Amino acid sequence: MQKVFVLDSNKHPLTPCKPARARILLAQGKAAVYRNYPFTIILKYEVPDAEPRSLRIKLDPGSKTTGMAVIVEETGEVVWAGELEHRGQQIKDRLDSRRAIRRSRRNRKTRYRKPRFYNRIQKEGWLPPSIQSRVENVCTWVNRLIRFAPIQAISQELVKFDTQKMQNGFISGIEYQQGTLHGYEVREYLLEKWKRTCAYCGKKDVPLEVEHIQPKSKGGTNRISNLTLACTLCNQKKGNQPIEEFLKSKPDILKRIKAQAKAPLKDTASVNASRWALLNRLKETGLPVECGSGGLTKFNRTQKDLPKEHWIDAGCVGKSTPEKIDISGIKPLRIKASGHGQRQLCRMDKFGFPRTSAKANKSVHGFQTGDRVKAIVTKGKKIGTYLGKVAVRSSGSFNITMGKETIQGISWKSCQKIFSLDGYSY
Repeated sequence: MQKVFVLDSNKHPLTPCKPARARILLAQGKAAVYRNYPFTIILKYEVPDAEPRSLRIKLDPGSKTTGMAVIVEETGEVVWAGELEHRGQQIKDRLDSRRAIRRSRRNRKTRYRKPRFYNRIQKEGWLPPSIQSRVENVCTWVNRLIRFAPIQAISQELVKFDTQKMQNGFISGIEYQQGTLHGYEVREYLLEKWKRTCAYCGKKDVPLEVEHIQPKSKGGTNRISNLTLACTLCNQKKGNQPIEEFLKSKPDILKRIKAQAKAPLKDTASVNASRWALLNRLKETGLPVECGSGGLTKFNRTQKDLPKEHWIDAGCVGKSTPEKIDISGIKPLRIKASGHGQRQLCRMDKFGFPRTSAKANKSVHGFQTGDRVKAIVTKGKKIGTYLGKVAVRSSGSFNITMGKETIQGISWKSCQKIFSLDGYSY
């Protein structure tokens, strides 16, 4: 089951304990809640002779979601798991919007500052902000887990789709660059590219076979751009017919397949672009970092007959994966990168002019929009207890959002902060 992280009074990480043990320590006054996400308690005494168990962080970096798992290396027990949802696309959309506004302003000749020279050089290792945010998100959570648990090593899925090095470990140079995908690698690539559905009939959750779009007997090749996935029935029905002949009565499907066959994997490209930057950042922790490919991850998971989840994939990364992985009772923490708010000082109307006064600061009476609070109202029309995210106002009258419901007009004096805004929602 998901365990609780434990620190001693000197903030040294100890072996995580079961939730029942944590409840006893809290009830007896021997510990206090140190952090809610991930849930961590701190003891009120030192444990100088502690010998915590060796734990390993395992990471399955993704474009939209990164899986994380903390595993006991000796037993294969998963003590904590999480799935981190990135905001790379949101950042890209905001940058596109800003670029459009700036271009519009330049075209109107309303520039309010001198143009900069275009001889600026990007720093070595520069990544686009949407990709850099993924690296920063993962590093933030790795450093948190290192502070709260006795982590001794890290495993990272470095290569999403390795080339034929899996079959020939001595391949190098041009031969390596010009290699093709094989085995688990090519199949996993196609599964992601075609979203695990039959290209011809759209069926899901059925056995899929690798299919040549243009049959080899008609001049087709084994290039990835000529491969797709099809269910057994569609594969047999198509046979060695050219795709134009097989789908002559379905021009929409024919057009979609041809377009998708040539389309690159955008999400895979973003992961591959950030993998080395993430590896270098992980090495800065001083812990040994193990790397593995996506094909090896899938092989480990299928050998252990485990379901496909991001956090389970993380637990299967690398050659250090134990023979047995215990995932019983684990409920992964769902983490969503939400950012730290906006730099915009005031709201604008449809003409681009301010319609509210500028905010002096984000904090009001020690509260900030996005903090999780508990409000106990004892008098008035809104008597009750409210637990949720707060939206602050300079007047001291706050709004509290609980799921889809928002309670307005709660005084700051009735609020108690539970968790400060840290750029993520849980």
